[in-house]
Amino acid sequence: MATHLVYADAQGRIFDHPYLEMMGRHGREFCRIPADELIPLPPGSDLFVLPGRRPVGYDRRRRRLVRAGESKDLPADAQAVAAFMAPAHTMRYLAAYTTRPRAPVLPLFAYTAVGWRAGRFWVAGWRSDPDVRQDIPLVDCVQVERGVRQRLAAEPENRLLQHLAHCALTYGCPAARNLFLRRWEAPLPTSPVCNARCLGCLSHQPQPQFPAPMQRITFVPDPAEIAAVAVPHLQQVQQAVASFGQGCEGEPLLQGPTLLAAVQLIRRQTSRGTLNLNTNASRPEVIEALVDAGLDSLRVSLNSARPQYYAAYYRPQGYQWTDVVAAIRAAKAGGAKVALNYLIFPGFSDQPAEVAALSELLARTEIDLIQLRNLNIDPDYYLSGIRWHDQERPLGIRRLVAHLQETFPGLRFGYFNPAWRG
Repeated sequence: MATHLVYADAQGRIFDHPYLEMMGRHGREFCRIPADELIPLPPGSDLFVLPGRRPVGYDRRRRRLVRAGESKDLPADAQAVAAFMAPAHTMRYLAAYTTRPRAPVLPLFAYTAVGWRAGRFWVAGWRSDPDVRQDIPLVDCVQVERGVRQRLAAEPENRLLQHLAHCALTYGCPAARNLFLRRWEAPLPTSPVCNARCLGCLSHQPQPQFPAPMQRITFVPDPAEIAAVAVPHLQQVQQAVASFGQGCEGEPLLQGPTLLAAVQLIRRQTSRGTLNLNTNASRPEVIEALVDAGLDSLRVSLNSARPQYYAAYYRPQGYQWTDVVAAIRAAKAGGAKVALNYLIFPGFSDQPAEVAALSELLARTEIDLIQLRNLNIDPDYYLSGIRWHDQERPLGIRRLVAHLQETFPGLRFGYFNPAWRG
């Protein structure tokens, strides 16, 4: 049974096409999607209508692509539809569409191909981590609000708790919610500034095309405030993780002295749980000191293992690719676990040259885990922003993961920061 194209009319109502198949996209190329690379739309996912984008489907009878306006059954004013999958799911194909002149830049989400079959939506992705820590059906908003009230009543002067309460209640941040639900991973944002200017930064966007989806923290919490959030979580929660480096902040390594004092203070009070740092790994000397003080793990964000594309996306200020590699090595030398937050973009992440560069990095650094996170960005904005012109045929995301699993049998894969120790 075919999986049909879905599209929206001018009012945003979504329809399934009577005979056109859904299509996917790798980089800039349209492609058909094998049925075994589709899964039912996960609970907690969203569907987006894409303004200024025309849907593209496949006509099996005529064996050709069909764009909006080229068929009486697909009107010229039809709008493309994409899925934003729930956490713990990774995309295999982008949504297929053509872009109209002067179309707005899409906001910072991941745009996964979606279709309709047998009475339900299907998406081009898979569950890349069985961990349920951010599954929407497991979130009790009443309990979150109760947890916020209790923590703020007990510690009304803690500015970090106040900030995280806003994240939990206003933005629905899964990590902040879990802090107040006393489970899994707790966030520890610390830095209002950054030394990178990422094209897809979630907390600071000077470009007028689209706003940042969340507000960056405006202060540096002191070590006591940080420890007051982290210590009870690490002491009381099973498989607890507390992580510096969140979407609502800049680069935590720029607050090196504060982080060092906080880690020391936390570890004087408890040896339980995993202290983790999500980072751009721009300052190897700070990472070395943090690991010596008790930091357990490091998660380094990369869009690419090729220096030119890394620099084009992150636009680093005062550091370079060699510092990132040196920081990973420093963490490993100190005994910390290291994960890559590898930002998946179908057609780019799975290109042979990118796979070779990533494999070389893994061989040089003995990284422990790859987190298969989706890159949240307008696909065309991203490709033009990194000045991408490669023409190699991509392997496919499924083959990329299979290749890495075969080449590095000890390498773990997932989506979240694991609890490396109890």
